[in-house]
Amino acid sequence: MPDEVETEHAILRTVLYSDLFDYPLTPAEIAHYLIEVPGDPVRVQACLDAPLWLGQLITRVDGYVTLRGREDLVRRRKERSRCSSRLWRKARFFVRILSCMPFVRMICVTGALSMDNSGRRDDVDVMLVTAPNRVWVARVFSLVAVYAGRMAGNTLCPNYLLSEKVLSLERRSLYTAHEFAQMVPLYGFEIYRRMRAANRWVDEFLPNAVRPVKWLPEHRPGLFGRVVKRALERLLEGEWGDRLEAWEMRRKLRKFRARLTCSGGAAILSRDQVKGHFDDHGERVIRAFQRKLEEFHLAGCDCQSAFDHQVTMAPGQTTRDLVSW
Repeated sequence: MPDEVETEHAILRTVLYSDLFDYPLTPAEIAHYLIEVPGDPVRVQACLDAPLWLGQLITRVDGYVTLRGREDLVRRRKERSRCSSRLWRKARFFVRILSCMPFVRMICVTGALSMDNSGRRDDVDVMLVTAPNRVWVARVFSLVAVYAGRMAGNTLCPNYLLSEKVLSLERRSLYTAHEFAQMVPLYGFEIYRRMRAANRWVDEFLPNAVRPVKWLPEHRPGLFGRVVKRALERLLEGEWGDRLEAWEMRRKLRKFRARLTCSGGAAILSRDQVKGHFDDHGERVIRAFQRKLEEFHLAGCDCQSAFDHQVTMAPGQTTRDLVSW
């Protein structure tokens, strides 16, 4: 087990990372997301109650831990928690629709909402896992939920779709590990467990985050939804589905080719993955975190085990830039 000094260093790193998102943590959350150091809530609480040196840098307000001088973030977190509660009701509505779409095998809420840190106008970000060779078809049908969300005044953003053949994430960094560890599965728990097993590298960054802090019951489509889903899958399992898959992939690549002029992004466009991030937020976060570590004279942690800027395209494509949704 780590000693108290090592644990306090890990606590400070964890608080500094969360501070990049203006997000104070509870002691239990600090233990859960403790960076690179195994720990437990009791040990973390003991270090917070009787710190050796950490008390000079952090403070506690209403049960939350934050950097000194950043106490106002507690009020902001409470406000965002109330906004998130309302947005979660919308998210469940979207999940009910998406779970009935053909070839959708898993749905996870990601981003700010997964941490109850959404503002009033934030999107509902979701990751979808699809059946093999039907990523692009599933994306077409997911637009039904996107349009339904717009009519309801909220924006659904299915910003990452991948086939169940490629559950292992390519980019490995503290940012990716955190985004993965905090996402909340709502449909397809068996696929989620397989995805966790395929990404054991996350434990190197977050050894205590073995399951999401927020764990909600799995949604199960009703009889009508299951019948519709199965009927559409039977219709599109064969040649017609293959043609639609290939056509949609080619169409999107042609549509955005003129915009693919900026390097340094995180988009992935292939037969098995569709990730449309025009701007690489993760890289900026990692660089900002490294600056924070230097500012507080902390030994740098290995925030990136592999952080390239490769944009994966479909076979035969040469463009290496980003695609916006």
